[in-house]
Amino acid sequence: MPPAQPHHSSVIAVFCGARPGAMPEHTGLARNFGAALGRRGLGMVYGAGGVGVMGAAAEAALANGAAVTGVIPQDLHERERAQQAPGEIFVVRSMHQRKALMYRLSGSFAVLPGGLGTMDELMEVATWNQLGVHEKPVVLLNASGYFTPLLAFFDHMVAEGFLSADERRLVHAVSDVEEALDLLAPDSRALDAAQPLAGSAL
Repeated sequence: MPPAQPHHSSVIAVFCGARPGAMPEHTGLARNFGAALGRRGLGMVYGAGGVGVMGAAAEAALANGAAVTGVIPQDLHERERAQQAPGEIFVVRSMHQRKALMYRLSGSFAVLPGGLGTMDELMEVATWNQLGVHEKPVVLLNASGYFTPLLAFFDHMVAEGFLSADERRLVHAVSDVEEALDLLAPDSRALDAAQPLAGSAL
């Protein structure tokens, strides 16, 4: 069974690539996001890849005090170097089990640059919001413009009548890490502000 985590509303599932991508900004964003998540006292659930954007986010979150849980199917355990992945790692039988456990453990979803697997996870949780299976914030971190073509396609879906304007608003996109966390875990801003700075008088 998964370990005790912070309350699920304070745990963020992070969807992102096990590759670093073509630009160093992608892993830089991941490190910034993971560090900010940890500083706010939030927990992180991710796909248990020890490399790429995924590994960078988890390593930074763990280094900044976050409870980090990775979930990976057996057939990806070696390919994505789960043995090097930060946090407590759970190996499951299938991709379906991986996603189901990540969704159950988390209260919101952050999407950083990634490939087809990242898009699959994004579309599934957005669809679950659309259908009322859950009501959990979904936020794209678009600091480098990586998701701009995707956002334009969402708007195209609205124009073509396959997505309503209200459904389009189920997926948020921001460029700033702190703004993303405000949307993903609104209560964490107050918690973060209440923490004394290192060296400050109590």
